[in-house]
Amino acid sequence: MSTPQLVVHRDKELMAQAAAARLITKVVDAQASRGSASVVLTGGRNGNGLLAALAAAPARDAVDWSRIDLWWGDERYLPEGDPERNYTQACEALLDAVPLDPKRVHPMPASDGPHGAGVEAAAEAYAAELARSAGPENHGAVPTFDVLMLGVGPDTHVASLFPELPAVRETERTVVGVHGAPKPPPTRVTLTLPAIRSAREVWLLAAGEDKAQAVAIALSGAGEIQAPAAGAYGRSRTLWLLDAAAAAQLPRSLYPPASA
Repeated sequence: MSTPQLVVHRDKELMAQAAAARLITKVVDAQASRGSASVVLTGGRNGNGLLAALAAAPARDAVDWSRIDLWWGDERYLPEGDPERNYTQACEALLDAVPLDPKRVHPMPASDGPHGAGVEAAAEAYAAELARSAGPENHGAVPTFDVLMLGVGPDTHVASLFPELPAVRETERTVVGVHGAPKPPPTRVTLTLPAIRSAREVWLLAAGEDKAQAVAIALSGAGEIQAPAAGAYGRSRTLWLLDAAAAAQLPRSLYPPASA
């Protein structure tokens, strides 16, 4: 378990641009040292804002896009191409503009795919895909992600792990189906906390005053069942990337003034 580190930016635009630059550096470093990189994307306004900033960054071409594996932390269980799917939004924000290897892009199943309404079967299929990509060096049922990004919801949810719901209590499976999510749509597929914690680095993104209470709760020592964001951490690094509004309820002692 790594101790959370905080970086607070002036506003959400600067946060997105800085996070995109940070991600480019991390991917380039991973490709230089191991030949490839593995990244887990997140949806929502902050995740998509980061991808849009990455698409606009001149340094994006420093990445060898053919040598990156892309995964998702969660997905709305909707038909392929639905505008509310995280994968659809990621394609619009960035993926359609860069030369990815299609075999290395791993979207979560859609509701009109082979599993139909069976979200649990869809979750099992994604877990199997993760397991096939894990090597002996990964010591587990998922590949070792270089960076796993998560948006933080106003209720402290991350991925589709909502407070008190069964998915956040899962301790063995890496991917589960979610029923009755309090945020529409109610049916989803999500990585679990054990899968999230396999990542080298976990980055939690939050911008806006509506996220301030959630950030304060998650960083105040709350339990992961009540505040799932509190249970999301990386093996070597846990990074909270915030704007000033999202950090407004935190004591200044938690982050250096120079980061604002």
